[in-house]
Amino acid sequence: MIRHLYISIQQQRIFFFQDGKCAENFLISTAKNGVGEIANSYCTPRGWHSIVDIIGKDAPINAVFKARQATGQIYNTELEQLFPDQDWILTRIIRLAGKEIGFNQGGSCDTYQRFIYIHGCADKAPLGVPASHGCIRMANQDVVRLVKLIHFGDSVFIG
Repeated sequence: MIRHLYISIQQQRIFFFQDGKCAENFLISTAKNGVGEIANSYCTPRGWHSIVDIIGKDAPINAVFKARQATGQIYNTELEQLFPDQDWILTRIIRLAGKEIGFNQGGSCDTYQRFIYIHGCADKAPLGVPASHGCIRMANQDVVRLVKLIHFGDSVFIG
């Protein structure tokens, strides 16, 4: 079985392909700053990537992550009010690594070193429009579903 993801910047959707056919798709949000590969640009990197880690497979919905570790907190309105400007990383983290040397791998363009993920977000976070700090945001229920479909090493194309 061959699986891969296609992340459409234009459509703000992630498409899951299995054996050449689109089996599922989900609404997302990519970077408010647009596309780009340079560190500290807060842009979503383009090109071919691999899934190199899936974090939080057994975490509850709305589990809060900091530095790829579950904090033990569960996102709720009280937590939101305490940290209103927080860019919440919730529920699951799918970590990506670039596969194209000099474009999204190595040096100042390295997707992995930039900590670019596919992850869950706060319910109030907009989806369907570019709004993230570079990562690919998804609804929490959707990222749980996606994690059940993918595997370590699957290819991801962002374009």
